[in-house]
Amino acid sequence: MLESVLQQFGLSTVLEINTLKGGLINNTWKIICPDKQYILQRVNADIFSSPVNIASNIKNIGDYLQLHHPDYFFVSLIPTLKGEEVLFIPNSGYYRLFPFVEESVTYSALNNAELAFQAAVQFGRFTHLLGNFPINQLHITLPNFHNLSLRYHQFEEALKNGNELRINNATDSIQFILDHKYIADIYAQIINNPNFKLKVVHHDTKINNVLFDKNNQGLCVIDLDTVMPGYFISDVGDMMRTYLSPVSEEEKDYSQIVIREEYFKAILEGYLSEMKAELSQDELDSFVYAGKFIIYMQAMRFLTDYLLNDSYYGEQYPEHNFVRANNQIVLLQKLIEKEGFLTKMVAEVSSRY
Repeated sequence: MLESVLQQFGLSTVLEINTLKGGLINNTWKIICPDKQYILQRVNADIFSSPVNIASNIKNIGDYLQLHHPDYFFVSLIPTLKGEEVLFIPNSGYYRLFPFVEESVTYSALNNAELAFQAAVQFGRFTHLLGNFPINQLHITLPNFHNLSLRYHQFEEALKNGNELRINNATDSIQFILDHKYIADIYAQIINNPNFKLKVVHHDTKINNVLFDKNNQGLCVIDLDTVMPGYFISDVGDMMRTYLSPVSEEEKDYSQIVIREEYFKAILEGYLSEMKAELSQDELDSFVYAGKFIIYMQAMRFLTDYLLNDSYYGEQYPEHNFVRANNQIVLLQKLIEKEGFLTKMVAEVSSRY
């Protein structure tokens, strides 16, 4: 089947097709041909309802960068022989092809702060270089993805209609979310604040969405499925959520969850090195809030799913989403404990840019 897909992209001689693990949404293969290597993906249309719109976003962004910032390294889609950016095969799905970047490296976890710095530079540079991109040309690929007001409403509905046994089991976690509603209230103020500008943001700034060279210098950001108009707090917050603690949201031993201050400083310095001039004072003052925003939202989403019998994320073991919700609650608690110190760090570092 994949051979026939590849033929439509003009790849007739294929030596190897290797399945790549690690992606949670799309299927990904590394294609080895005699003279070159490629990355083939099947887009999960259950998550992304319009893969054609994603391809359009990637092409428009690539064209803009090529015109205005030709030195920026951007991984563009390879069209089919018919000139299509994405190939639809009935009863199979949507396929797209990228060149494989030789000698590039990706990481699934962070073990040194320099990688966090490099990643923050890359996400900041991406948004900075697209500062004049006509944002109304971007398709919304995941409506309301980081709409915290909607996520809170969904949580309230789960309290009314969810599994009563699970609601009773999660009393403390539910109360934590209710007690920290001010985080959602601040978001509602932000979207009405003219000093917070909609920008081209990635929305999924995990470390595995950055390509590094063999010397661990950042090359570019990848996986642009979630690139949409948004606020800087989405990108900065997701970096904090996934970089600050040495353990992931899957960790059951909550004692291992800590806030690594040097990683916060790395995110701050890396992002501001590209974005300081783009941020208003109100935005800069919300730098620490960005972490609270995303962590709170993710804790609430896991808890909401748990109350609704794991209807969205599913579960790999009993109480999986409850464990993940509490993991994120602990992470948020740890961040709040250091909020004063981190806020002072923002003021000190930003004064140098």
